[in-house]
Amino acid sequence: MAAKLFIVSAPSGAGKTTLIKEFLKRFDNLVYSISHTTRSPRQGEVHGKDYFFTNKTQFMKMVESGQMLEWAQVHGNCYGTSRFFVQEQLAAGQSVLLDIDVQGGRQIMDYDLDSVSIFIMPPSLEVLEQRLRGRGTDTEEVIRRRLENAKGEIAQKSFYAYVVVNDVLDEAVAEFINIVEQETAN
Repeated sequence: MAAKLFIVSAPSGAGKTTLIKEFLKRFDNLVYSISHTTRSPRQGEVHGKDYFFTNKTQFMKMVESGQMLEWAQVHGNCYGTSRFFVQEQLAAGQSVLLDIDVQGGRQIMDYDLDSVSIFIMPPSLEVLEQRLRGRGTDTEEVIRRRLENAKGEIAQKSFYAYVVVNDVLDEAVAEFINIVEQETAN
């Protein structure tokens, strides 16, 4: 099995995190890369499991010292991927799954890494809005900003090798598994 770097991006609320969690329950031979972020934990999120939560000063020190493979500021918070972690896993022959935004995905696609990019689409902007509102975690202003950002992110889906529409979760998970199996068989 060939070690690959899987880049998975989606607009906020497209169901990317849910899809990835379901995928990882069924496909355990991939390493999930935990991102660093400056945002506050949401209810139920655990440091070191969901994200490495840090403050902006520490985060920017990691960026300046070259510790981040990619990083971006999204919705007022910084997110980034550890360069060392990814390179170490790939060198050991282990495939890695990155759950990152479009900005970060595009940065990594510019590197000479054996990566496979997958964009997760919501069925429609209306469904995306319903999902964002259904979370009950964001203000009206944040929801509007996320929807506006989603339009720009969706416009970049053509840069990704694969697009998976997350309408019916089990179907999206099956499509995701098919892509990973196909890509790691090469």
